[in-house]
Amino acid sequence: MPKKSNKNVNGGRLRKDPPDYFGRQAGVTWRQIVDFLKDYPDVTRIDSNLVEMYCTQYELYRNAYKHIQENGEVQAIYASVQNAAGEVIGKDFKGFKRNPMTQIYNDAVKNLNSIGAELGLSPKSRRALFGELVKDDGDTAEIVKLFGGN
Repeated sequence: MPKKSNKNVNGGRLRKDPPDYFGRQAGVTWRQIVDFLKDYPDVTRIDSNLVEMYCTQYELYRNAYKHIQENGEVQAIYASVQNAAGEVIGKDFKGFKRNPMTQIYNDAVKNLNSIGAELGLSPKSRRALFGELVKDDGDTAEIVKLFGGN
């Protein structure tokens, strides 16, 4: 019996279960994304790497947001004040610094937008990827999907 090529596993579609190494949030996101993408025949098993990246970026985004909620967007900076013996006797407020998680959050948002557009996860990118056109017949506009709609 010939061995099934990797591209034809699961009928060439994305598998329903997330990779074992995913965190909880990435796994939940995987199931949601795969369920959504099953209706789009152009998204196949070969796109699983993009879906993985999207899911892990979403988990980073959520974790960074939670950290920012708990610790704020900025963090206070203090310098220790010492006496002649080197003992800390107080702290001087020096200002604020940006919470490093805000950069992780920003990077994850950018990556989500970029990868999401590749997968057609926004209305605009679905129109661009899957060819929805607006047909104007005078007073009304009708959305026509080029892959199966009239």
